[in-house]
Amino acid sequence: MAYLQELQRWNKAYNLTAIRDPGEMVTRHILDSLAVLPAASEWLKDARVCDVGAGAGLPGIPWALACPGAHITLIDSIGKKVRFMRHAIRTLAIDNAEAHQVRAEAFDGTEPFDVVVCRAFASLHDFIEMTAHLAGDDGRWLAMKGKLVDSELAQLPEGFQVSRADALHVPGLREDRHLVVIERVACAAGMGSA
Repeated sequence: MAYLQELQRWNKAYNLTAIRDPGEMVTRHILDSLAVLPAASEWLKDARVCDVGAGAGLPGIPWALACPGAHITLIDSIGKKVRFMRHAIRTLAIDNAEAHQVRAEAFDGTEPFDVVVCRAFASLHDFIEMTAHLAGDDGRWLAMKGKLVDSELAQLPEGFQVSRADALHVPGLREDRHLVVIERVACAAGMGSA
């Protein structure tokens, strides 16, 4: 709730999100971000996570608060959004998160990430194209999507495949939400659907 208070305060001056109603922010930002955790918690324990196109810090900041063992790196190319994320991280004393102003395709982490996540960022194909260099051979890409479109699921770059596509339930939201898990083909073939 302290994060949402900061978001509301900054949103008045910097227009970080089109959602202005506090109740709607809880549902569409916080609960939407956290709805992934039951399906993905096994991958986030002690993981290095990169939140691409993090915007105002979603889902990365709620994940950092809910998963203290994970280290979350938030990246966005828009300065005002990164300034807000840095402010929120500092103000809320979130010691397992950091924010960088950089485009996804230009970001070079010190070592491969375990998980790369995006929320309403790009098509699955473009998401993988821009971030394939961020995760190692056994890394996972988690795409938070609304409706699933079969043609989008089938158009991944060569060497990648969807290993899971789970419907998510967001309390108070009557819209489709899905978690699409993408892995490199060699890893996905050896691991089954887990």
